[in-house]
Amino acid sequence: MIKTSHIAGASMRSAAPLQDWTASETAAAVNSRTVSCESVVRACLDHIAEREAQVMAWEYLNPDQVIAQARALDAAGVSGALAGVPFGIKDIIDTSDMPTQMGSPIYKGHRPKGDAACVALSRKAGGILLGKTVTTEFANRHPGKTHNPFDFARTPGGSSSGSAAAVGAHMVPLAIGTQTTASTIRPASFCGTFGYRPTHGDLRCVGVKEASGTLDTLGLFARSVEDIALYRDVLTGSAPVPITEPPAPLRVGFCRTHLWSQLEPHTQSLIEDAAQGLARAGCKVEDVALPADFERVEDAHRWVSSFEFSRNFTWEIENHWDEISETLRNNRLKDGLACSFDHYREARNLLAHCRGLLDPVFEKYDVLINAPATGEAPVGLNQTGNASVCVIWTSMHVPAMTLPLFKGPNHLPIGLQLIARRNNDRGLFSAARRIWQTLS
Repeated sequence: MIKTSHIAGASMRSAAPLQDWTASETAAAVNSRTVSCESVVRACLDHIAEREAQVMAWEYLNPDQVIAQARALDAAGVSGALAGVPFGIKDIIDTSDMPTQMGSPIYKGHRPKGDAACVALSRKAGGILLGKTVTTEFANRHPGKTHNPFDFARTPGGSSSGSAAAVGAHMVPLAIGTQTTASTIRPASFCGTFGYRPTHGDLRCVGVKEASGTLDTLGLFARSVEDIALYRDVLTGSAPVPITEPPAPLRVGFCRTHLWSQLEPHTQSLIEDAAQGLARAGCKVEDVALPADFERVEDAHRWVSSFEFSRNFTWEIENHWDEISETLRNNRLKDGLACSFDHYREARNLLAHCRGLLDPVFEKYDVLINAPATGEAPVGLNQTGNASVCVIWTSMHVPAMTLPLFKGPNHLPIGLQLIARRNNDRGLFSAARRIWQTLS
């Protein structure tokens, strides 16, 4: 009997188990009727059964429900950009047929009436929602149950913990998270996946529990730059567009920022070596220093995110205070409730000012590079790691991607973060593919 995860002649990747295929490969095979949706999801479910007890990436997973979805799509002759592609959804994102519990006992068993826009668009393109992935409490600091798939004693990062771990453990080829500070880029680095945060406002957040509207975006996890680009097109409601070649030579700015000293020495060396490798490969690489005002961005981000978060969660504060973790009460909520509107507006204005200062930097560079995290995933599950190195880029509303290029001193993943000008996400993809091909 042939295992569903090893279908002979399925595609150019036929030697690999189906759960190891990229989303693009899976969709091509399903659209050509080379493999069935059911065989794909059974392969993923088999692999999840082998790994979930240690990784704990899923908050809700119903195999019978998933197989029924797949059979229905096979019977209907599904086609589309994500035909037959399994995907996971962070559990702060509404789903009509699954609970949305937000990492909080306040929402235990909560059943939304409809799908969030990103879920509906994914399904419209032929994707199969595998389940809900673990989030930290309300996508904030208090960790969930997920372990790093490369070392179960370490954090997967957060707040999109389960989404990163599920893709990193090859349980699913695509997953959606969110980012308010570092909640996609950092866990993608820790879990060895491609992670992408789009230009702020490009992807619809209807049906996503808002933390901070000034900062929130969806975040995507995948196994290739091409899959990130494909999924972005799906979520913008666009016809898929191939990634174009970047300018030659590629102009790369090495932007350490004033937070460089927070990086572990091994991480500093990896990023410096990457810059040198790109220069040897013919890229034009230069050091970039940001204006002094950027040293105030981290503090401004703190007040903007905390002020907005505490107002967004007024109902939970007033009615379920005792069910909110001490971690959240003593950090984000404490800051936000103490912040005046005038102080919040001042901080928000500083971020807008710095966005204006950043625009001229990209007149000289196609992409900036730096670190997505301070190092490997730290030991322990009671925290999700230092988020500081992502604060500037999240606050600037620019698109960012991390590439799973490196290993740390414990042979655990570390990424390389790329940043592009606002509204130049396609340029980011072009540069990312070239850099991946050069350094991997």
